[in-house]
Amino acid sequence: MKRVDDLLSDYGAHHRTRGNLVCHAFGVTLIVFGILSLLAELRVGPVTAGEILIAVVVLYYATLDLPLAGGMLAALVVLDLAARAVGDWRVGLGAFAIGWVFQAIGHAVYEKNRPAFFKNLQHLLVGPLFLVNEVLRVRRVAPVPR
Repeated sequence: MKRVDDLLSDYGAHHRTRGNLVCHAFGVTLIVFGILSLLAELRVGPVTAGEILIAVVVLYYATLDLPLAGGMLAALVVLDLAARAVGDWRVGLGAFAIGWVFQAIGHAVYEKNRPAFFKNLQHLLVGPLFLVNEVLRVRRVAPVPR
């Protein structure tokens, strides 16, 4: 089994209910949008700090799985364009906070467990990858007992 499969399965073990997955679809999207909105304020030459972060994160994803990295790149570009279009760090900060509320609701109400990143901080990067995989179905995620 490849490392990406282990990461996705472990993350999936903390995200089994439909309600939690829906909360995470909104929450993770808002959090990433918020981060990119906040980092859009910091420019390094012709690019934003958010775009540098996208490049670094997509390179990490490419070490795990190239097709998923491509899907993540597409999703991150859309979110970065949205952050640029909004152009207000305060909106990004609000989106970031609301995203974490969705995450908390998903775990407290639907999943009744702690977020996966409490076990492994790497899951902060695996969460968006997991959601893109849920949409694109690039890799089969084997269930892992908790």
